[in-house]
Amino acid sequence: MFPLRDHNPSRNTPYVTYALLAINIVVFLAYYPALSTDPRALAAFWDSWAIVPAEITAGDEYFTLITGMFLHGGWMHLIGNVLFLYIFGDNIEDMLGHVKFLAFYLLCGLAASFIQILAGPNSDVPVVGASGAIAGVLGSYLLFYPKARVDIIIIFIVFFKTFTVPAWIVLCGWFGMQIFGGLSSPSTGGGVAYWAHIGGFAAGILIAMPFWFRRGGKTFWVQTEGHPPHPPTNAPTTIPIVRRRRR
Repeated sequence: MFPLRDHNPSRNTPYVTYALLAINIVVFLAYYPALSTDPRALAAFWDSWAIVPAEITAGDEYFTLITGMFLHGGWMHLIGNVLFLYIFGDNIEDMLGHVKFLAFYLLCGLAASFIQILAGPNSDVPVVGASGAIAGVLGSYLLFYPKARVDIIIIFIVFFKTFTVPAWIVLCGWFGMQIFGGLSSPSTGGGVAYWAHIGGFAAGILIAMPFWFRRGGKTFWVQTEGHPPHPPTNAPTTIPIVRRRRR
């Protein structure tokens, strides 16, 4: 299940979201194509710039808590993160403002990293990716817009189908998969930093709560019924209509 778009337009241009998207893409292109064919060079790169929990708990390499947030382990890792940030990030930036959104994004990423480190403090497996910070964006989106409409595509082998569902189904489903993965896998997550995702999601909700209360808390939900407080966008159909020709 992958989200394709939401029906929640931004009132302002999300400059910070666009900048974060660009930074993640440019950084990835700067190292991965060249190093992906050389496992030793890639491992050395991870050792220098990725988050290694054992090094953090030993009091070293604190700067990697930031640098690791902008690295990705492969093309699909990058594409997935870019997709989620592009769909959900603009609305949270619109809600918080540009500067506060940037601070929010970085704080969620740091919180996600700390939770992952707590889950495996002696792990020497490098942790990379914007997933923890983006999980924070997803958590705050659930708090503000639980009933925003989201288009998703479900792929099962060769069958695929698109649906429009409330955001809470997408976000709670995603979070449920992270909890299942975190509880059923070792601290390394079998290659996925599940606990970073869980920590980032929870941090996103907690950090966004003061802003939610300022807008009325439950009253905000009552007024909007969980929908965005502005008209949704309606996606134009891309399927041409072929009318039957009369003879």
